[in-house]
Amino acid sequence: MRILFLTPELCNFVKTGGLADVSKALPIELTKNGHDVRIMLPCYSKINNWFNIPVIAEFTMRNPQNNSKINFKVREAKLDNIIVWLIDYEYYFNRNNLYAENNEAYHDNGERFAFFTAACLQTIKEFNYPVDIIHCNDWHTALAPMIIHCKYYEDEFFKNTRTILTIHNGLFQGIFDRSQLWMLPELARINNDSVTHGYSNLNFLKCGVYYADKIVAVSPSYAEELTTFLGGHGMAQNYLERIDDLCGIVNGCDYTDWDPEHDVTIPFHFNIDSLHNKNLCKYLLQETTNLPVCDIPVFGMVCRLTDQKGINLLIPILDDFLRHKIQLILVGTGDPILEKNLMSYTEKFKDRFVFKSLYDNNLAHLVEAGADFFLMPSIFEPCGLNQMYSLAYGTLPIVRAVGGLKDTVVCYDDDRENATGFIFQEPDPQALLTCLRRVLIFYLQDKDELARLRNNAMKVKYSWKDSAQSYEIVYQDALNKPHY
Repeated sequence: MRILFLTPELCNFVKTGGLADVSKALPIELTKNGHDVRIMLPCYSKINNWFNIPVIAEFTMRNPQNNSKINFKVREAKLDNIIVWLIDYEYYFNRNNLYAENNEAYHDNGERFAFFTAACLQTIKEFNYPVDIIHCNDWHTALAPMIIHCKYYEDEFFKNTRTILTIHNGLFQGIFDRSQLWMLPELARINNDSVTHGYSNLNFLKCGVYYADKIVAVSPSYAEELTTFLGGHGMAQNYLERIDDLCGIVNGCDYTDWDPEHDVTIPFHFNIDSLHNKNLCKYLLQETTNLPVCDIPVFGMVCRLTDQKGINLLIPILDDFLRHKIQLILVGTGDPILEKNLMSYTEKFKDRFVFKSLYDNNLAHLVEAGADFFLMPSIFEPCGLNQMYSLAYGTLPIVRAVGGLKDTVVCYDDDRENATGFIFQEPDPQALLTCLRRVLIFYLQDKDELARLRNNAMKVKYSWKDSAQSYEIVYQDALNKPHY
């Protein structure tokens, strides 16, 4: 198949979250399976040395409102022999960040990503590069199915093209005033309750869910949650209307970056047969974060500081939890109020709690390698990657029973033989504290059982090969659907 992968971020080029990892790993695996994959990405100024990426074409998009012209460039790069086309229009993409500054989204994000998506479709048409599958990701590129249906409905070029929308996080839907779609009047005039939000706004994610041939959530449990009142974030009915075309596929894990036996960011490597080196990583983690170097349970957490990640479940119980003989290392940036609240505990429990308000890839790897347990008390978690990294490092995940977390972690209290971590149910601080104390008792009672669970965890592999094969089935199902 010819597959066009549209994404707002891509690992090795520009990254803010897990979508960038997926946008790299899945196309690479699909290419291994013999497919012709191209990736399209905005040419952000945040991309290192973007100006050295050669321009291969220049095209013009007309403004239907006043017949003015917008000239944009297409640059071409490579990612593991996959061609990456970058849409270069400085007015939209020459900014300090991708989506927001000072915790405030750019006011014209709808216009920016509507332009990007429209430019992608125009580019492959100008290149005369017809594709079988256009794979869209999140609201940023979710307009593509709608554009094909509304603007290119009678265009022979797109007659055999089918569209897939992967939802990585349904909370973010892209709701913008119609005026931001000036370059797509065919869409701006649409008046359909299935895609609008009030009278004057379009919901980009709703547009994708309504028009895409197939919809994929990033885990089976998350696909189910999207159809519920709580999990659908106001779009449950939209998903229910497309239930026959909705499925869940767990993301794979890139073990080239997350493998304790070959991890270049940690000095002590280990596997199932050399777990004593994991203790050396633990001592180094304690030393690096200025904690006392000793054999007490170390809990790690690396995440964005948002309500979604369960920080508001953790903060109310920190006083009680940190009175136990444990150490907690939390690394992440985000909501300044949450940062301030966390920072207030660092002096009070300076020998037990470390909070690092930063993004540090090397420290993130060291936390995964050195901690005994990894904490993910998410309110919702479409798939999650850190629990997979934790399993690979024998760092037992403590997660809430939600989304991809419950699809990838086996709870010790439910299935002791196959257990790989611990799960709590309710999004409640006391439920989290009870689980943490349960884990603490487990750690202190039986070190042999701890070692057995670590072995279980390190044997688990979530490969992109399996995920890619699942996507191939979805692609084929989409191709079997008739043209609109």
